[in-house]
Amino acid sequence: MTGAEYVDSLADDREVYLFGERVKNVTTHPAFHNPIRMTARLYDALHDPVTRDVLTTRSDAGGDGYTHRFFTTPHSVDDLVADQRAIETWARMSYGWLGRSPDYKASFLGTLGANADFYEPFADNARRWYRESQEKVLYWNHAIVHPPVDRSRPPDQVRDVFVHVEKETDSGVVVSGAKVVATGSALTHYNFIAHYGLPIKEREFALVATVPMNAPGMKLICRPSYSATAAVMGSPFDYPLSSRLDENDTILVLDKVLIPWENVFVYGDVAKVQLFSAGSGFLERFTFHGCVRLAVKLEFIAGLLAKALEITGASEFRGVQSRLGEVLAWRNLFRSLSDSAARNPVPWHNGAVLPNPEYGLAYRWFMQVGYPRIREIVLQDVASGLIYVNSSAEDFKNPDIRRYLDRFVRGSNGVDAVERVKVMKLLWDAVGTEFGGRHELYERNYAGNHENTRVELLFAQAASGQLDGYRDLVDSCLAEYDLDGWTVPDLASYEHFRPVRNELLNG
Repeated sequence: MTGAEYVDSLADDREVYLFGERVKNVTTHPAFHNPIRMTARLYDALHDPVTRDVLTTRSDAGGDGYTHRFFTTPHSVDDLVADQRAIETWARMSYGWLGRSPDYKASFLGTLGANADFYEPFADNARRWYRESQEKVLYWNHAIVHPPVDRSRPPDQVRDVFVHVEKETDSGVVVSGAKVVATGSALTHYNFIAHYGLPIKEREFALVATVPMNAPGMKLICRPSYSATAAVMGSPFDYPLSSRLDENDTILVLDKVLIPWENVFVYGDVAKVQLFSAGSGFLERFTFHGCVRLAVKLEFIAGLLAKALEITGASEFRGVQSRLGEVLAWRNLFRSLSDSAARNPVPWHNGAVLPNPEYGLAYRWFMQVGYPRIREIVLQDVASGLIYVNSSAEDFKNPDIRRYLDRFVRGSNGVDAVERVKVMKLLWDAVGTEFGGRHELYERNYAGNHENTRVELLFAQAASGQLDGYRDLVDSCLAEYDLDGWTVPDLASYEHFRPVRNELLNG
């Protein structure tokens, strides 16, 4: 698709609700218009001679066209490095702020060629979606977590809330329930329904499938729209990120939605659904995608922070410099993790490779610590400079106060008031507005809750035998000595040095 074709593809009868009303057309509504156009830029870049060669490669699903690189199966380090560059190129077009861009779900879609057999007896569905998603570079979102309602109870006791199959028909399965939290869903073509979190025992909860966004019975109930608020309350000058990069998050409701059998990947197999995270390749690839994107986002924040510190005149303070250096170190960490994941891949099915999960699992943990810390640095070092701004771009057009703004709100080093306020409002939108606060919540939680990211890292290294290897390293050290001294021939024990010690003590 081109950007225009992407926009046109969303003008359907999907049920999206916001501020008490059903949205008639997401492509023209102020909550979604600008985010959709920012996404359209990504699709246009697939055709732009300047970016096409970095972003695309020949389809490997049987067609003779081209597709985004991350939608294909990597077989080598070179393939993964090319994937990394493609992800980064798209991320730079949104300055790192679109967490769920179309290539995010390629983390799953790009596995379906090499790993189709995992989905038996629905393997043909996997192969078909692998081919179709490549041909169109389809934009999928996902909703895989149970709502925060009665999570202390088994899923089968919360069937009025949790997604489950109500009945089977010749055409497919009829599904009802809700999921958390379908980020970006109003901007996409399909929703991916899967299971993550509470263990399940009943087959009606064991479902992995996809649903078109305009499926009868699917409803999206949106949280407040930062883009709509920005459109009403200010200009792009006042809300430069909120007004165009709000992906929105929704309560996804399925009310007796028929999911055709051809859209099912797993059904009724409780064991397979529980193996999805470990066996699908999705975890390795979505952490890789997220790590590449986050490094771009942190480059943007670091550059913006550096500009703000110069404007306030604090950039030469040693403590301030040390904390800006810390922000750069966090950026370097995530860039290094994504490099290592690409350049040290693990073999997978049918000659495919996956980004090394050790680095992806480390990214999941460090992002939960690093992103809040970076936000804290911005708040403490730019401090009141973030809110020592006028209310709106309109203030600069009022001759009664313009001269005061020019005099009292100017920046350091010859920066005028307009430029100073422009930078500070951009930085505030990044860290202080509802949009900025939501992004901290997103980076903390989107890759898993704070306990799971640690426990799953432990379980992964225990299952691989690495933790046993670490214990063996300790045991080899312990084995070299005991109560009587060294047990290895090349080291001398206390008794060996006793005559020398006695001679020294006796003079």
